[in-house]
Amino acid sequence: MKVNKKIYVLGVTLMFFLFSSSLFAGTATTSESGVESIIKIMVALTAFLVAIILWLVLVYSEKTEVAEEPGIKKLIRILNQRPTIDEEQKLLLDHDFDGIKELNNKIPPWFMAIFYICIVWAGYYMVNYHIIGSGNVQEEEYQQEVEIAAMEREILNKSGSLVNEDNVTILNDVAALSSGKDIFTKNCAACHGQNGEGMVGPNFTDDYWIHGNKINDLFKIIKYGVPAKGMISWESQLSPTQMQQVASYILTLRGTNPDNQKDPEGDLYEYNKEM
Repeated sequence: MKVNKKIYVLGVTLMFFLFSSSLFAGTATTSESGVESIIKIMVALTAFLVAIILWLVLVYSEKTEVAEEPGIKKLIRILNQRPTIDEEQKLLLDHDFDGIKELNNKIPPWFMAIFYICIVWAGYYMVNYHIIGSGNVQEEEYQQEVEIAAMEREILNKSGSLVNEDNVTILNDVAALSSGKDIFTKNCAACHGQNGEGMVGPNFTDDYWIHGNKINDLFKIIKYGVPAKGMISWESQLSPTQMQQVASYILTLRGTNPDNQKDPEGDLYEYNKEM
């Protein structure tokens, strides 16, 4: 638009300049009356002045032209329906607070969009969760989580991952006891003897026990160890199932009376096969 305006004004200026030049040249080469010559000179001067005025108008308009609004600012103004400086005068309210006036601006479209979306969502939530009942409310979600946790617990129980000193039970099957014997021979025999007769560690074949004779007591000792007596914790090296197996095997050593038994240590406990 600016280029077209410049070309147009320059063309008009050039036309007037050429026209005035031809008039001046005509006055010099033709023998005309003095009045006609004066008229031509006046027309030429007028055309020249008009051309200068048009040029000045073009230059002035370029200097005072307002720069176009950047794209991002224009987009923000459209999204917020923010009025321009010229439009603000029409939006001024009659209220005047110590010279401070208020504009009657419109609510931004994005805010109204969020507002209407919230209304639609509230309707959907009420119908889906409290009327139709297809959605899970808090109580139903809790029940589902409890059921899932129970199933996971059952799976962990079957795998032995949840066995601890509070819920451990004695294993009597041959496979479990055989596995317990292998673990004992590999890890425990160095201190307690190959047959549990006792060496550095206590004797497992009599009825005397330092820390108790129940499966829970043995499991706890195996799991956490007895640092004061030099026994390490096996929690990081044996799984809960393996600790249950070796504890169950140790209980089978009672009354076997192997050779070279260590002297009794601890307290005497009455034998109970359910322990």
